[in-house]
Amino acid sequence: MRLPLLSLMLVVFGLTTGEFAIAGILPEVAGDLAVPVSSAGLLVTAYALGMIVGGPVLTVLTARIPRRRLVVGLVGFAVLANLGSALAPSYPVLLATRFAAGLIVATFFAVAIATAVRLAPEGKAASAIAQVALGMNLGIVLGTPIGSLVGQHLGWRVTFAVVAGCAALGLLMVLRFVTELPSAATGSTFGELRVLADRELLLAIALTALGSLGVVGVFTYIAPLLTEITGFGATTVPALLLVYGAGAVAGNHLGGWLADRALLPALIGLLTALTATLALFWAAAEIPPATAVLVFVLGALAFAVIPGMQARVIGAAASAPTLAIAINAAGYQVAAAVAGRLGGWTLTDGPGLRSLPLIAAALTATGVALAAYLLRRDRQPVAA
Repeated sequence: MRLPLLSLMLVVFGLTTGEFAIAGILPEVAGDLAVPVSSAGLLVTAYALGMIVGGPVLTVLTARIPRRRLVVGLVGFAVLANLGSALAPSYPVLLATRFAAGLIVATFFAVAIATAVRLAPEGKAASAIAQVALGMNLGIVLGTPIGSLVGQHLGWRVTFAVVAGCAALGLLMVLRFVTELPSAATGSTFGELRVLADRELLLAIALTALGSLGVVGVFTYIAPLLTEITGFGATTVPALLLVYGAGAVAGNHLGGWLADRALLPALIGLLTALTATLALFWAAAEIPPATAVLVFVLGALAFAVIPGMQARVIGAAASAPTLAIAINAAGYQVAAAVAGRLGGWTLTDGPGLRSLPLIAAALTATGVALAAYLLRRDRQPVAA
């Protein structure tokens, strides 16, 4: 089981690095393509929109394709899209290639997790999922700062080329070690799609989007926040992204442990703490030591809320779990898309970069309100 899971984990690592590394090289991209930083931030939005569109649609349309064949196709497309980003001659072309790169990500994550479960021996499903998901954590902890460092010293195009190379290596390992598995579909395509009309699922997606919106907006513009507001040098940004990633790993484990014990109460507490931390980030943005500590806390809380949100989504769509995982990723990317656009407005037409963490805190508070509403409704007695 180890080598097939390592193959999938490596692809997850590459795709995660491709998604998050842009935050550390946003100023370099903007400068090279002669566009404002606010416009460069739309590259995050384009990638997120690709995941939003591609996740549910591709997951349903490819449900009857054997898993190994599907994984090979998805990863091959990701390699080409990231190479396209590395070679993009202009901002519009880069925008299009980032959208294309995002199209397959949610579906791949969903299929990778489902494949890990099917490859695992009995009683080892959770361990298999953890091994594949480790690629995401490593992508944040190692891939993002390394990608940012590469982009700052060798050019942002090299960052995307490295992402493509990492995905290509994972593809070769998939071809060698992942055996053929049957398709995941158990019913009609219409039956799979009916889950999208479920009110509980829509509320769960809304919770994912609202709870993530603020912190994703801050992370999208973390490089200019750290350099222009706090006063860190550009060379310090990769190290601070490593701090953020370390917090993300710790928070992911903490969030899962808390959600297993009391899902919605844990989410309410974590989202409240995230709201307060974003407000503190705004208040202390010009104090470098405090900001460095808060970067770790932000990473921890941003990822501590994810296990509970994912569990809520999967529980609401038990009849189509693979689609549910893709939808959960799409809900997160709704937040990323809106956050990129909102951050751009804040920088250009709004109150400015300095106020972004405070706006993020207010947005996260709406996630607290929704989680509290869901908890109160869940605790209401069912009418006879």
